[in-house]
Amino acid sequence: MQEFYCPEKIEPMVQLYWKENNTFKVTEDPSKEKYYCLSMLPYPSGRLHIGHVRNYTISDVIARYQRMLGKNVLHPIGWDAFGLPAERAAIKNNVAPAKWTYANIDYMKKQLKLLGFSYDWSREITTCSPNYYRWEQWFFILLYKKGLAYKKKSVVNWCPQDQTVLANEQVIDGYCWRCNTQVKYKAIPQWFIKITSYADQLLDSLEKLDFWPEKVKTMQRNWIGRSDGVEIILKISNSKEVITAYTARPDAIISATYIILAIDHPLSLKVAKSDQKIADFIQKCQLTKKLSESKTTLIEQKGIATGLYAVHPITNEMLPIWITSFRLANYCKNAIMAIPGFNKIDFKFARKYGLPIKVINHDLYDSELNLSFNLLKKHNTVFQINKLKDNLKVRKTINTIIDTLIAKGSGKRKVSYRLRDWGVSRQRYWGAPIPMITLENGSIVPVPEKQLPVLLPENVLVNGISNPLKSNPNWIKTIYNNRPALRETDTFDTFMESSWYYARYTCPNYDYGMLDPIATNYWLPVDLYVGGIEHATMHLIYFRFYHKLLRDAGLVSNDEPVKRLLCQGMVLSDAFYYFEKKGNPVWISPMNVVSIKRDGKGRIISAIDVNGHKLIYAGMIKMSKSKNNGIDPEQMVKKYGADTVRLFVMFAAPVEMALEWKESGVEGGSRFLNRIWKLVYKHTINGLGGVLNPDLLKDEQKILRREIHKTIAKVTKDIDCLKKFNTAIAAIMELTNKLINAPQTTMQDRALLHEALTAIVLMLYPFTPHICFFLWKALGKKEEIDKAAWPTVDKSAIKDSNKVIIIQINGKFRGKVTVPINADETLVYNRAIQEPIVAKFIKKSKIHKVIYIPNKLFNLVVN
Repeated sequence: MQEFYCPEKIEPMVQLYWKENNTFKVTEDPSKEKYYCLSMLPYPSGRLHIGHVRNYTISDVIARYQRMLGKNVLHPIGWDAFGLPAERAAIKNNVAPAKWTYANIDYMKKQLKLLGFSYDWSREITTCSPNYYRWEQWFFILLYKKGLAYKKKSVVNWCPQDQTVLANEQVIDGYCWRCNTQVKYKAIPQWFIKITSYADQLLDSLEKLDFWPEKVKTMQRNWIGRSDGVEIILKISNSKEVITAYTARPDAIISATYIILAIDHPLSLKVAKSDQKIADFIQKCQLTKKLSESKTTLIEQKGIATGLYAVHPITNEMLPIWITSFRLANYCKNAIMAIPGFNKIDFKFARKYGLPIKVINHDLYDSELNLSFNLLKKHNTVFQINKLKDNLKVRKTINTIIDTLIAKGSGKRKVSYRLRDWGVSRQRYWGAPIPMITLENGSIVPVPEKQLPVLLPENVLVNGISNPLKSNPNWIKTIYNNRPALRETDTFDTFMESSWYYARYTCPNYDYGMLDPIATNYWLPVDLYVGGIEHATMHLIYFRFYHKLLRDAGLVSNDEPVKRLLCQGMVLSDAFYYFEKKGNPVWISPMNVVSIKRDGKGRIISAIDVNGHKLIYAGMIKMSKSKNNGIDPEQMVKKYGADTVRLFVMFAAPVEMALEWKESGVEGGSRFLNRIWKLVYKHTINGLGGVLNPDLLKDEQKILRREIHKTIAKVTKDIDCLKKFNTAIAAIMELTNKLINAPQTTMQDRALLHEALTAIVLMLYPFTPHICFFLWKALGKKEEIDKAAWPTVDKSAIKDSNKVIIIQINGKFRGKVTVPINADETLVYNRAIQEPIVAKFIKKSKIHKVIYIPNKLFNLVVN
């Protein structure tokens, strides 16, 4: 064993050994308990960031730990390779998206291997490979034949910058989630999958996900948005026509004073045919952007009266019908009974256009439903108390109203959902082609199975303006039953690929079907899935839905894809900027800051970059390209070693919390690993010691052994918890510090130290596998640590025959030690001075007095 720790030498050697020996390759083994550990697959953007490192280190720690418990562990990796960013980069660099993507995969694969993740690379998946999307196309055709996939003309969220459709989940407050461009809406033919048919299943089975974060489940419940209410039939005055409205609070409709229609409601379009003002109003509105529901309260709402009236189904009042300026999400077919006494948007609209406002006895209702009387009085609103409800409780009122509507033939109970069918069409080139064909007569048929996959041509340059598939006659034209036909030029939403990759990992090379039933049923469900909470209402809903589709097709045998979900926190980093001459901020990488000035509390107040610019400190914020505050993990690995980087990202914060990137913390991790190396080196140069005999241990030795096995118990519990990796590492560090001053004079001392170092190396292995690989060999172990078992607790060593004694210096708390009950003063003293903090205080001081209260307190009086 060399004297000094050199990660740049040992890490490549260990990684080469893993590669040559296929150390982490795994196959199905029914005789062993399986464990499927998975991180969300990366997009091959070209370079890893620290967020990637944190995510993949978490899953790697668990995968290695579970192997040490004797389980058969599947820990795969792949690439979410289709998508718009590849097209953007290809346009910028004048290269085909395929070439750019594959080059990025090669580079990022090298980076992942540099970090020592224990992946089974034989199962690597690339979603832009025809071997992968072939089965996605096959499954879509199956859904189409079962009536679960369909095409219709639909008003969609359209991003003018990216020239593509966005799912509802991809519109954030009216803006594109990728480029932050204002989203417009227009009607185009689109392919959909009927996720609404599974709304109840998706909602109800959330209750079975005992090991998912409650926050994620709440977000999914809200997104599915089930409400039990009533569909109300409204007669149009002086007409045979009727319209329908839906409400989850039918008790409030007593106070409805007008009706709202969306601009694309059938009645709105019908009225527009005979009224040019209304037609002009609708046309003007269609040029404006579409807003998400959360944005509507911030935008002024415009409207126009239709001149029509609806008859209130209970009071028989005439309610004027108005058309609104923006599309009301989920209400293109339903009208809304506006209740300005309860709803702020309805209130503002009523005030603007002089429409009546009515309220009922507000004491019957929760504050969420009612506007305050003070707000209404402020606007000089006239109150009309409807006496029909004065003495009714809210729940009774709801049932009374519903029963009344049903009896009058004006309503029926109905369940409604916020969830809409999943639009899977994208008007982009770099995606999996949708395997459908349009015939000369306009009918649509699936591509014959024997012609799958429908290959995407890869050697294609894109201009960002049009889909090159549409301008490629050799591709778009095809033959169906000896007759000319046209291929579908839309490609799949990339969420399609990321919704089933976890299942294909179980059988990535299977050629006889989408999934191998033997392998899939052995490995699924995933035991642990690691990824960011930002995916809660997009990927994770589609992911669960797709699994249920696979189940109903007989391809998997369980209801949910994942048992346990772990959402890691974001990574923060210092951010600096200066203003250029035009007044625009220029963000400077923290790695280019050469001088930092701090105040008395250590806070950064100014800095200077390598070019001499005086910088403004923006604080510690989320790492991002826009703020240029990302840290290159490859540079950190070259500087400190992969193990040090891995150790820091696991130690710096609990996994679900934000991690603050501080290089001083990385340096601290490096010092700790050097300390471990030095301990093992000093131990081994004198021989490995004899055989430990617990019966021959003296009191002080028993105390140390108790600390060893208490640490094993704590680290085991903390790793099992999945959220306390930082406290597990802290416990290992604490034990290491105690070993530095541990006696090594007798053979039992050395045997005890050997037991302690063996346990430490085993416990550190999931976090820092390279250094532990070498230290394990140095400790005389013949079998590689990759096949070693997790250390077990000797319960006899941690029996409660000891007491914790508080250590004070001059009456102030400085630590604590564990000693046998009724230990004498000398034993406590010898244990106390081994504590690093105590040793530091008494190193240059003279002890004047010792105060010892047996089994409680030990105080040293020093000058």
